[in-house]
Amino acid sequence: MSLLVSHEERVAVLTLNRPELHNAFDDALIADLTAAYREAGRDPQVRAILLRANGASFCAGADLNWMRRMAAYSEAENRADAERLGALMQVIDTCPKPTLARVHGSAFAGAIGLIACSDIAVTVPEALFAVTEVRIGLIPAVISPYLVRAMGVRQARRYFLTAERFSAETACALGLVHEVVPAEELDGAIARHLKALAAGSPAALAATKDLVAAVDHPLSGEVIADTARRIAAQRASADGREGLSAFLEKRKPEWGQS
Repeated sequence: MSLLVSHEERVAVLTLNRPELHNAFDDALIADLTAAYREAGRDPQVRAILLRANGASFCAGADLNWMRRMAAYSEAENRADAERLGALMQVIDTCPKPTLARVHGSAFAGAIGLIACSDIAVTVPEALFAVTEVRIGLIPAVISPYLVRAMGVRQARRYFLTAERFSAETACALGLVHEVVPAEELDGAIARHLKALAAGSPAALAATKDLVAAVDHPLSGEVIADTARRIAAQRASADGREGLSAFLEKRKPEWGQS
């Protein structure tokens, strides 16, 4: 199973379980994650939701086979596909339960959206991050509202445009993650946050999340739909198709050749 769901002391633990693929996600995993967050968010026995991963990486972004299918999609099919990813991000972002991300290894592209949508994110010094979409002719459209909110416009411009890898320390300085701890202390740090959350009233925690969203001017349906439209158009564009083809064929895209 690509997603393992367990419950530990009133915490719903969602574990990405595609270690051989660095936990890259596809349409099936997106659907499973969306359903798991929705179910946990409605479960009165769940006090918090923890996202973690098996294997060497947290999540490498999009799965290659999914990208191959995506490369052949029409713009309408791409839009529907993007809307499903957008729905996952929104479900995490608006979940009434506290959400945590336990990040180790690499977190690239859409994986950073999962982190930015979580209430609390903790990582290790060895972790690497990157918003890589422009390297393959795409744009980080669906995850952009959450990343811009976490990182700020100025930093988002740099890291969206350069697609450079950045360290855990930089991710923390940018506001993408809250804490960087040694690997042997990662589970302890998560446990500490869960203990603090458990001391709060479940109703007050949900109301507080709603309060923060209200004063921060929550994302509108129009903005979310617009991001899906933008990535669908980019995927179907000449550069989008060339970038995906070049990536899948392990060659440089034409715009990168001298």
